Amino acid sequence: MRIVSYNVNGLRSAMTKGFVDWLKTDPGDIICLQEIKAQKDNVNYRLFEDLGYEHYWFPAQKKGYSGVAVLSRITPDNVQYGNGFMQSDAEGRVIRLDFKDITLLNTYMPSGTSGDERQTYKYQWLEEFFGYVGILRETRPNLVICGDYNICHKPIDIHDPVGNKKSSGFLPEERAWLDRFFESGFVDSFRHFNPDPHQYSWWSVRSNARANNKGWRIDYINVSAPLQSRLKHAEIFQQVCHSDHCPVYLELHP
Repeated sequence: MRIVSYNVNGLRSAMTKGFVDWLKTDPGDIICLQEIKAQKDNVNYRLFEDLGYEHYWFPAQKKGYSGVAVLSRITPDNVQYGNGFMQSDAEGRVIRLDFKDITLLNTYMPSGTSGDERQTYKYQWLEEFFGYVGILRETRPNLVICGDYNICHKPIDIHDPVGNKKSSGFLPEERAWLDRFFESGFVDSFRHFNPDPHQYSWWSVRSNARANNKGWRIDYINVSAPLQSRLKHAEIFQQVCHSDHCPVYLELHP
């Protein structure tokens, strides 16, 4: 099972920049998209069908905002739209797909960069999600949780940890939540294979940040502990440019 997670920062925009041509290179069996900013009916989804992908959409109620979608060449046994929390579901932040013994959650976690109100909601969302995952694990222990977490975990995951210590996405409370998440029995699949610095998945559009690799690693494909033995390969596709993010990749053994 080859899984890609990609915040496309507007699916229609990404499609004008070569996203479909990239799909033709067969980057994965399951492509999890965040921040699609689109409804199914205003995207030419037949282009995905022509490449053998089924597609599942959970857009935000607000047009042009947030939303997640999954393109899959493997038919899921079950699809669940949302996690049952009203605001999260209105913003299109979680879609669940079950593939035999594996449950995949494609998530777009809130950003707090626009101000205190959204930062407060981000903390609320994180607590709600932690509880949701805890309950889900009781019946579905093999979890893959991918998406834009909007949090850098460690100083190695951000180009300027000192300068950004008070920035949303690298605040102590956010990083502590990720500590608790991993300590509860999850594995950072990328760091399982890759200990090296300067590996990022998002760059500001300002100050030529991407060309200078002044980035943040805020996109993850994390797995619950029972899947650790099935981890095969993880990678960040930094060379792929249809967004201010790039795709992250995980391959699991059957």
